[in-house]
Amino acid sequence: MIFTVDIHQPVENKSFADMTPEEQLRFDHQKMHDKHKGHETMHLQMVLNMIIILIVAQIIFEQWKKYHYRSYSIFTMMTMWLIPLLISVLNWWIRFVVVWHVFSMLTGLVIHQSSKKPMSGSTPRLVYKWFYLIYKLSWFLGMCGYLLMVFTLVGLNTLFGHKPQSWMDLALLLLFYGLYFGVLGRDVAEYCSERIAATLGYYTTEGIPTRQLESDLCAVCGNRLLVSVHEEGVLENTYKLTCGHVFHEFCIRGWCMVGKKQTCPYCKEKVDLKLMFTNPWDRPHMLYGQLLDWIRWLIALQPLVLLFVHLINWSLGLE
Repeated sequence: MIFTVDIHQPVENKSFADMTPEEQLRFDHQKMHDKHKGHETMHLQMVLNMIIILIVAQIIFEQWKKYHYRSYSIFTMMTMWLIPLLISVLNWWIRFVVVWHVFSMLTGLVIHQSSKKPMSGSTPRLVYKWFYLIYKLSWFLGMCGYLLMVFTLVGLNTLFGHKPQSWMDLALLLLFYGLYFGVLGRDVAEYCSERIAATLGYYTTEGIPTRQLESDLCAVCGNRLLVSVHEEGVLENTYKLTCGHVFHEFCIRGWCMVGKKQTCPYCKEKVDLKLMFTNPWDRPHMLYGQLLDWIRWLIALQPLVLLFVHLINWSLGLE
């Protein structure tokens, strides 16, 4: 059974301190309606402004991403990194600030390792292990939050004597942490993967390799392949793309699923992830990766658009 609060029900004449939490919610809702009563025309203008600006902003961002992807990816990565922190500091959300600093310090060390020249032979695998761990943890937290939300909606919390609000708050918290650090981890992983591959010399942004790839080397990390394509490895297998180039299983997974690269690291031929990862357990991770790309708009770009909408309304005298 799911309990709901009728926010339109009138509140008895009593002081705010003597009200129950449900009555305080109804009182605030009624106060908001009284404040905006008679401003319907102005509200309509504000809504129209927001719709128009959202459509224009979406077109601008899509064109920016299409023609200047590198600057677009760096901009979204930095906004993803800084905007939630700024909001958390202003609202004194200490828990997120602490988690954000721990993540940033560890990720900063990984970025530093990926930028060092000459690069150690163990650096590529270290980088991909870290971001693959972040990717898996974010997927786990997101799934836990989603399942907890479903359990709350069907009333499972009543079996344990808990209020639905406490379960829903925890579900939203897990969803936010999973999606936010999942998106941010993938953006930073994409940045690091380009620097690693370009440093090793097997891949450049222009698509012209600066080194010749030997048949028994992985084009992502530059290390030797320990098993052939048709052999079963102890720790990991060897993958062969349709273009004929071979890679460590962990490296090509990191390159495609975490680093968001859908082409061969050496020749840039298109990679079909459905053919490469036939295991059914890999498919949820692939879909989750696509979901993280959609979440970027919500966390990184939407706050900037809403801020611009607020400035436009303020300049027009709409409050």
